[in-house]
Amino acid sequence: MISVSARQDFPVNAHVLYLDSAHQTPLATSVRKALEAFYEEANRFGGPKPVWLQRVEAVRARAAAFLGARPHELAFTKNTSEGLNIAANALGLTPGDNVLLIEGDHPNNAYAWLNLQRQGVEVRFVKLPSGVADAALFEPHVDARTRVISLSHVTFHAGHRHDVASVGRLCRERGLLLVVDAMQSVGVVPVDVKAMGISILAAGCHKGLLVPQGLGLLYVDAALQGLQPAYLAIAGLARPPADLIADPNDLQLRADAGRFEIGNYNLPDIHALQAALDLIESVGVKNIEQHVLDLGDRLIVRMDALGVGLVGPRERTRRAHIYVLDLPVAQWLPYLEREGVRVSPERDGIRVSFGLFNSPDDVDRFARIIENRLRPGAQS
Repeated sequence: MISVSARQDFPVNAHVLYLDSAHQTPLATSVRKALEAFYEEANRFGGPKPVWLQRVEAVRARAAAFLGARPHELAFTKNTSEGLNIAANALGLTPGDNVLLIEGDHPNNAYAWLNLQRQGVEVRFVKLPSGVADAALFEPHVDARTRVISLSHVTFHAGHRHDVASVGRLCRERGLLLVVDAMQSVGVVPVDVKAMGISILAAGCHKGLLVPQGLGLLYVDAALQGLQPAYLAIAGLARPPADLIADPNDLQLRADAGRFEIGNYNLPDIHALQAALDLIESVGVKNIEQHVLDLGDRLIVRMDALGVGLVGPRERTRRAHIYVLDLPVAQWLPYLEREGVRVSPERDGIRVSFGLFNSPDDVDRFARIIENRLRPGAQS
């Protein structure tokens, strides 16, 4: 059960029926206050940078623990797409190697790997006929030159919650790397990189992690050796020159994920992430998971009663917080906007997505709005 006080931390509820957390989560007041406190320090003192950098490391440790990782396995990036590109370019794939992806997964996951085709890497798209992806889906496509399987944990376009742990076991058995886009899952459902067998995970922080756009997390398993960043800055060196004069004879990289960080941090968002983790952990990510699943159950029942189809999985174990309704976008999106409902157009219909701040009353209100539009003679 999500407390009333947690929902009240999101003033968006007083202004719009916000069912679009898969696009971006609205800013919580507690997170906004953390941003304001950072800007006040910058405004009044010009920036106590050593203090800020200490906080960066504290947040790194906390975010790593949230993922089941260790601090030295976590780098800060700009977003998921940057993290996926870092991964694709760091693995040292060679001509003839192949990567397995799901056809129709997020395009930026595909482009990160398709960009390697010019180096002779083969990208294979595996069709997902129904259900969710698991080891059985990928195994027939693995051969002696397969090096990587990459997929989203929760899909943005229909809410499939893939069985990443099953794929992780396959990767361990076959000596493959598992690269996961966790943009839609982190902060909404439990993610444990070690238990799931994930080699590299990339996620932005502006959805389930509740901060503004511009900050990402990159987990890199410490067991992976020899990864080479595509670009290099002093922050990625094992021995940064004290005089800040580049030494062409010492390019040894840091041994940890920090080798992939190339400059100044997004300090405002990192401060915001501290407050966001306070909020998420005060509620509990397992409670958030159960909450959005319960809201999904309620939505499915209400839509079934109205004869509105669901695109994507119905079973609780195969979904999370994203539900796509089989409603024509051109007809429905303008109507919902006029009714003060925030949703997203998606490939196959209208995407509804829940956050910890939503309530059963939100689902009921949305269902009434849909019902009003479906009544005979209703104005569009």
